[in-house]
Formats: sequence, structure tokens, C-alpha cells
Amino acid sequence: MSIDKTSAAQDEHVVANPEAAKAAVTVVDPRLLVREQGLKGYVTEFKRKMKSGDLGSIPVVIGLVIIWLIFTSLNSNFLTAGNLSDMSVAMVGTGMIAVGIVFVLLLGEIDLSVGSVSGVAGASFAVLNVTNGMNEWLAFVLAILTGTVAGVLHGFFFAKIGVPAFAVTLAGLLFWNGLMLQILGDNGTINLDPDGVVAQLTSYYFSDVAAAYSLAAVVTVGFFLSSFLGNRRREAAGVPSRPLSETIVRTVLLAVLAFAVAIVFNQYKGLPLAVVIFIVVLLVTDFVLRRTAYGRKVFALGGSVEASRRAGINVDMVRISVFAISGTFAAVGGLFIASKIAAANQGAGGGDLLMNAIAAAVIGGTSLFGGRGRTWNALLGVLVIVSIQYGLALEGIASPVQYMITGGVLLATVVIDAVTRKTQKTAGRA
Repeated sequence: MSIDKTSAAQDEHVVANPEAAKAAVTVVDPRLLVREQGLKGYVTEFKRKMKSGDLGSIPVVIGLVIIWLIFTSLNSNFLTAGNLSDMSVAMVGTGMIAVGIVFVLLLGEIDLSVGSVSGVAGASFAVLNVTNGMNEWLAFVLAILTGTVAGVLHGFFFAKIGVPAFAVTLAGLLFWNGLMLQILGDNGTINLDPDGVVAQLTSYYFSDVAAAYSLAAVVTVGFFLSSFLGNRRREAAGVPSRPLSETIVRTVLLAVLAFAVAIVFNQYKGLPLAVVIFIVVLLVTDFVLRRTAYGRKVFALGGSVEASRRAGINVDMVRISVFAISGTFAAVGGLFIASKIAAANQGAGGGDLLMNAIAAAVIGGTSLFGGRGRTWNALLGVLVIVSIQYGLALEGIASPVQYMITGGVLLATVVIDAVTRKTQKTAGRA
């Protein structure tokens, strides 16, 4: 009863005082103040984000620019069209695996099996198609499903049985590697049809110059329409949105980047099919994470398991699905890696593949602590790693140095991530 009286008294005060009513209804969003102040507002907002540890992808972009400048000064061939095109194709296999790793890291977990799972996928396709004569497309689908099944198994033991993800996927690393060796048999290497489906993944180029420019135009127009329509919906809902001028500036910057990349590709063999597929995968997965209810559940689970459970989220199913996604993309990445060498062999999935895939996701900006990251981080991270590898290779520097430099970059990224989290907690933004 006392609550009702208090509420009624508040309502009478608002009616009697129009200024109070206006102040009570109008809630000023800080983003609106920033945009109303123009360039000065954005500079102030940028400084505030830096002080609060909200760095985003800025460190990795700056690092990538520095890496490119260093290797270009050492060797003028580094930024040639041919080398950049080869780098873009080489990064797709590891990048695909890194996309799946991003989903797992968003939960604050890890998947150590992706390297071995990628090897099993390549071996499965080779045995089914080459050895047993199965239809290429059917063998292709079944090879990818091997990764999905592996991921579901890992997720089941993690979510339902309660085994730590580290232990489950470490066991998976050993098991799937053994299965790959068993599948390949004594021969150890199975060559793929150079004109087949898998081989064409990395060897096919759209030689017509219109292909690269068309893709750049589609990406640019798609970005503008998505931003413009999103802002219209926000305005209709009374939610703060970007002004049209900001959307246009962002679109122009993207157009410059997209058409510059198209020009580079057209100076060599044309637009690589592998790059097209990778971009499509990044767009789709980014949409799933940022624009769907499932994506919000993944982020929520990475923030707090208990809060997610109380909110009605099926925690077990989300966990299992995330590991299934990781396994699926590991298999896809394995097929791209098999395509690059046109063979499946006993070394597939080994070496530094696992570490590079995890490093790519983390270096790109995905937090090891869960709850923060985007699939585009996989692109940035793998681009850093491949740039280091190709730059050092041009200088004739041995692999041990590559490992040490990549490890140093990874350590620096993790340190930045840890410091950022502490800064955000201090600023009250964690």
C-alpha cells in the first residue's frame, strides 16, 4: 500500500512539473552526445576508450602495418601482387580452423583437437574418393561431417559428463591423430585428383577482372545497406543510431580497401576461389554471432554460465553446438590444407597447425577469458601469422626463428588482453 502511495505522489509531481517530466522521460545516450559534437566528440570518445582499455582491433592492425613495413623495407618483393595473392590463399586453411576456435574461446574454453580433426577430414576424403572411388561431392560432405561428429563427441563429454574441455580435446588430439594414421594405412600419402573438387579449392582463380571488382562492389554495397537499414530500424525504435554521414565515411573507407585488394588480385592470377569462400564464411558466422539469438546465447554463456542458466538458456546444448562448430570448421580447414598440397599424408594436422590456429584467433582480438571476440578476428590473426611466415621465408630465415617470433607476438597479445581486462574492471566496463 505504501508503495502505491509513493508511486502516486511521484506521478502527481511529474504532472505538476513539466520540466521534471521532460527530465524523467529523456535519457541521453552518451553515443548521441559524441555524434552531436562531430569530430571533436569522436576524438574524445576514442581517448575514453583507450583509457578504459577498450582497444578493439587497434593493436593487431597497428602490428600488421608494422610487420608489413619491416618486411617491405627488407625485401621489395613482399608486397608484390604475387606474394600477397599467395599469402591470401595460404591463410585460408588455418583461418577456417581459427573461425571454429573463436566460437570455443567465446565460451572461455579451448579445443586442442582441431589439428588432428583437420587431418582426419583430409584423410577421409582421400580414402573415400581416391581409394574407394566414391563420388567427390559425397566424399566431401562426409569428410566435413567427420569433424562435426568429433566436435559433438567432445561437447558431449564436456557438457554432459563434466570433463574439462582441455582434457577432452587433448584426448581427442591423440585419438583422431591415431585414426588418421590408421585410415591412411602403410602408404601414408594419397595424392588427390588435381582437377577434382578439393584440389580446386585453392588452385582455382576467377581470371576475369570483373570478378574481383564485382566482389568488392557487392561487399561495399552490402555493408552500406546493412548499416543504413539498421540505423533506420534503430531510429524507428528510438534507439541511438549512427548519422548518415558516418555510415558514408565508413562505406568509403571499406570501398577503398576492397577495391585496392581487387586491384592486387587482378595484377596476378585473378580472384582466388579460396578467398571468396573464406569471406562468405566470415560474413555468415559474424551474422550468426552478432545478429541471432544463438549468437547472443554464446556471448552470454561466455560472460557467466550461472546467469545464462538462470535466464533459461540451455547451457549444455549451446556448449555441444559450439564444439560441433569447431570440429566442422576444423574439417573444412583440413580440406583446404589438403587442397594446397593436393594430397593427404601422415603429417596433416601436425606441426604448428594447432598453435597457429589458436594463435590466429587470440592475436586477432578474441579474448582467452571468454565473452569477447568476432570471427573477423580470425582473419586479422591469421594474416599476421602468414605475413611473418612469408616475410621470414623471403629472407631465408629458418623455421625456429619463425616459431620464436610468432610465440612472442602471441605472448604480447595475451598480455594486452589481460591488461585490457584489468583496465576495464578498474573503469567499471568489465
